[in-house]
Amino acid sequence: MRPFTLNYTFPRGLPTVAMPYHFDEARQLNVLPDGRPAVSDPDLLLAAGTTTSTAGSQTHFDD
Repeated sequence: MRPFTLNYTFPRGLPTVAMPYHFDEARQLNVLPDGRPAVSDPDLLLAAGTTTSTAGSQTHFDD
C-alpha cells in the first residue's frame, strides 16, 4: 500500500540514476569503466560526494 502523502511528495516517481562506476569483487573497490579506481576521478567525487558501496561492511568506505 502506498501512503497517501507520497502521491504529493513524489508525483512523477523517482528518477533513474546510472552510476558511472561499479563494484569489483576481486579488487574490493568501486571502479570506473576503464578499470581505474572510482576514487581517483575528482569530477566524479565532486558530483557524487563519495563512492561508498554497501557490497561489504556498511561501516567503512570500500575505496
